[in-house]
Amino acid sequence: MNMLDRMDARLPLSSEERMLLDSVKDVCNTQIAPRAADYDRSGAFPWENVRAINELGLNAMFVPDEYGGAQLSFLSYLTCVREISKACASTGIVWATNYHAIKPLIEFGNEEQKSRLLPRIAEGGLASLAITEPSAGSDATGMRTSFTPDGDDIVIQGGKTFITNGDVADLYLVFGKWSDIPDPKGAISVLILEKGTDGLRVMGTEHKMGTRASSTASLAFDGCRVPRANLIGNPGDGLQILFGSLNRSRPSVAAHALGIARAAFEDAVDYINERRQSGKRILEFQGIQFMLADLATELALCESWLWRVGEMVDAGDPDFGIEASMLKQRATDAAMRITTDAVQLLGGYGYCNDYRVERLMRDAKITQIWEGTNQIHRQLIGRSFLKK
Repeated sequence: MNMLDRMDARLPLSSEERMLLDSVKDVCNTQIAPRAADYDRSGAFPWENVRAINELGLNAMFVPDEYGGAQLSFLSYLTCVREISKACASTGIVWATNYHAIKPLIEFGNEEQKSRLLPRIAEGGLASLAITEPSAGSDATGMRTSFTPDGDDIVIQGGKTFITNGDVADLYLVFGKWSDIPDPKGAISVLILEKGTDGLRVMGTEHKMGTRASSTASLAFDGCRVPRANLIGNPGDGLQILFGSLNRSRPSVAAHALGIARAAFEDAVDYINERRQSGKRILEFQGIQFMLADLATELALCESWLWRVGEMVDAGDPDFGIEASMLKQRATDAAMRITTDAVQLLGGYGYCNDYRVERLMRDAKITQIWEGTNQIHRQLIGRSFLKK
């Protein structure tokens, strides 16, 4: 057992969580990973993989029991994100987005909303988190989508871009600005928009460098009418809900990145143990050993911090935003480095799509960009040390 496997074996998971993780690994190895290259080539949405995940009832792990779920720890969720992303980065995004989008409803929604909407997700529905707009990326407060109250309804006008699951979701968690509140930050509010609502239009999906099977859509809201009963919290509560959502989604992005990195690392190790040059296995050359040692150390340290932040969330720690930023920034930079070096270690084969390290390198890049660019996270981390 190598050092990384020993770390995994020591994770503080319950017996139920271990059994679930074993089932996820089996599905990943037998069904999800073998289809990943074809989905990457075609760019088709990975419905077969989603069905395989739903057969395990995996959405239930983040939905409370009283709403049809079987809630497990956040740490357990992170292990599943990493494992699915290791097998297929696109499928990892599709599934993790369900958690990102639905967690604010679980935390801030009222009893009626949760009873009405959460069972749909627990049963395998897809969710989408709609924040980003052409003029509002890392600075989400610049969004222009408006929510205008009209009797018992709320009218949504505007649009979103780069929305994961945007063309396939059953439920959308949409952020916008309440029309009656002049303060641009204080106006941010959040509601649930349901599939099939009049005025909701999918404008198109992006053709991307990586994670090609995960759909990334542009949405338009042309006077969508949503029942006021779908407003989460009160008008103006959105910024608090947004920050809470991002703090939890950033460890998830790190788990996604580390799944990609772990796959690339393992592929590289297998290759340089077999490939020979000048009568030696490539791994017998000291320079290669040093290179591998650096990659293994970085991977181990990032995974250790991932599990540490997961434990903080499970312990109910209310203040882990900076730790989450450190994790997201370092893990995603590591994923880009490890996948790039894996391509280098495989040489010309690494540059060809017959070997998955080429795909993994493309998949890794987005992790440095979304959920706040790594430049933004460095700014947040550095700013935290300013003396009051």
